[in-house]
Amino acid sequence: MWKGSFVAIVTPFKDDGSLDKQKYQELIEFQIKGGTNGLVPCGCTGEAATLTHEEQKQTVKIAVETVNGRIPVIAGTGSNSTEEALELTRHAKEVGASGALIITPYYNKPTPEGQYLHYKKIAQEVDIPIMLYNVPSRTGISMLPETIARLSKIDNIVAIKEASGSVDQVSKIFSLCDICVLSGDDSMTLALMAVGASGVVSVANNIIPRQIAEMVSAYLNNNLERAREIHYESFPLFKAMFIETNPISVKTAMKIIGRLNGKLRLPLCPMQPENEKKLKAVLEKYKLSN
Repeated sequence: MWKGSFVAIVTPFKDDGSLDKQKYQELIEFQIKGGTNGLVPCGCTGEAATLTHEEQKQTVKIAVETVNGRIPVIAGTGSNSTEEALELTRHAKEVGASGALIITPYYNKPTPEGQYLHYKKIAQEVDIPIMLYNVPSRTGISMLPETIARLSKIDNIVAIKEASGSVDQVSKIFSLCDICVLSGDDSMTLALMAVGASGVVSVANNIIPRQIAEMVSAYLNNNLERAREIHYESFPLFKAMFIETNPISVKTAMKIIGRLNGKLRLPLCPMQPENEKKLKAVLEKYKLSN
């Protein structure tokens, strides 16, 4: 269904904490110019957890209008409340998003049956392609491959963003069904593509879109040597994006290279000075500019 490099794009805020529409449009254009294959607004990297529903809807609308059909927009519409996820998914459909990224319900930790019923209800009520999102480090629970395979039988559940950090998990998924898998972790992209994933929803893409796009494209075009070369060149940056909780590191990096003011919303806070020093040391190895 979807393949290539998708950016888990940050949400820029003005110094007063409000959404910065102009900067957001600039970041989107930077991604498209850099060869990014798709845009994923309002995910974990986009700080959806601290956006109001109206802000989330506005952000998705801006993304769809700015992209204007040039690349897919997979809108983050998940919630631990099925009704809230439904509302956000309906809005994504209404404004013309290409699909919806829906995170496994967090905090209430539903059983596999609860997860199945959650996604089934949304898929049946909103006719939009859906990408499941398995990120146990955020949600406190991992989706079983068997649940994913069961959900893949629903026509508009077409993909999963896998951020479990497990090659075995993805291998088991492919042994059970043929759903499209995208890596949810930059450092795992090449390994997951080796077992069948078709790309990545990337945090590092906010910094180096051209390199990520080339790495994924090289692998898809059977140029493993070039894909591996970019992976190793970019690996220190991949890991640096998680020195502190995402998106603290990526927003700080964008501030350091002059692409963003780095503004976060509480409870996320500015990076600790000793960690910012580590981040700067990594960034110095890359020739980055606005």
